[in-house]
Amino acid sequence: MDMLKTIFLAIVQGLTEFLPVSSSGHLVIFEHALHVKRPGLILEVALHLGTLLAIVVVYRREIWGIIRGFFVLIARRNWRENVSGRFAVAIVVGSVPTAAIGLVFKAALERMFESLTVVGIALVVTALALGLTRYAKEKNRDAGDVGLLQAVLIGIAQGIAIIPGISRSGSTISCGLLFGVNRETAARYSFLLSIPAILGATVLEARDAAAQQMNWLPVILGAIVSFGVGYLALRLLLRFVKRGKLHLFAWYCLPVGLLAFVLSLG
Repeated sequence: MDMLKTIFLAIVQGLTEFLPVSSSGHLVIFEHALHVKRPGLILEVALHLGTLLAIVVVYRREIWGIIRGFFVLIARRNWRENVSGRFAVAIVVGSVPTAAIGLVFKAALERMFESLTVVGIALVVTALALGLTRYAKEKNRDAGDVGLLQAVLIGIAQGIAIIPGISRSGSTISCGLLFGVNRETAARYSFLLSIPAILGATVLEARDAAAQQMNWLPVILGAIVSFGVGYLALRLLLRFVKRGKLHLFAWYCLPVGLLAFVLSLG
């Protein structure tokens, strides 16, 4: 694959994986409007691993604390005082509906990647969800506290985000905010919840890509670029969430969604 095209796809992946504008939706739009084909499986795996590494770097302390808290919870069963352990359980619980939706509706969802109409409508839905966060009230002020019902609902939102045009970060953070999770916790839960989802999807893609022949230089370059851009995009989004400005991204998703819908009519 051409180096410039690889860098372009890596930048798109790094930006749109974390900013609430839908990475899959943008790839479908670029494929139809600019005739930029989706990357091969090996490069897709590399780009996802790059953005996954960005999450790990940003949340490295939290990840270690959650792992430790989970094992302490198992050993001591100290549910009330073990915030990290409860957070770990919430991630496990939230991952179940995501995995179920992905496995059951995988074939149907993959067909949606051929439809600009679906992308256009989905981006408008994303814009509406982001816009509603302007009116979200923080009912739960305890840092790190995500209830099990909240975890299930956010996990469902993450599963639905497989639809191209539905932003994963936008839907999960919006869902958390609308159900009373405080801003920083909603963002932290969203991105930590994405780790098993990205890992699972990457393992499936890697299995299918194992037999492919590939020039490894652009693959490595793509992973590095997606990591660097993803790290900056994640830091930027966290600032928007902390300041209660997530709704501003609705003003991007809405016109892009309408543009995709218009392009689908041509």
